[in-house]
Amino acid sequence: MSSNIRITRICQNCNKEFIAKTTVTQCCSDNCAKKLYKQKKKEEKVALSNKETSSTIVKPILEIHAKDFLSIKEASSLIGASRWTISSLIKQGKLKSGKFGKRVIIRRSDIDNYFNCI
Repeated sequence: MSSNIRITRICQNCNKEFIAKTTVTQCCSDNCAKKLYKQKKKEEKVALSNKETSSTIVKPILEIHAKDFLSIKEASSLIGASRWTISSLIKQGKLKSGKFGKRVIIRRSDIDNYFNCI
């Protein structure tokens, strides 16, 4: 069963006008169809990579919010300040901290209290 349909369409890849023999044809030639397919696959990979990157960025922040005790590095990333700023606040006595071995540990509640007092 053959069809005598002839539809004027615009190629999705090269934007040239062509005569399509079916209603689902998107490209004017096999080469344009292959290029369009590769372009769509590339866009899918980029979207997937962007999604993985954003989840990788958000995941550590969510983990920090769940912790009760933070290191200086974690505290600095939590509030968006440098490690030097956190250390100077500790030295000035504005932010309470404790030592756990060689590590300096800050309670999350102390960071919240510091911002409530300001």
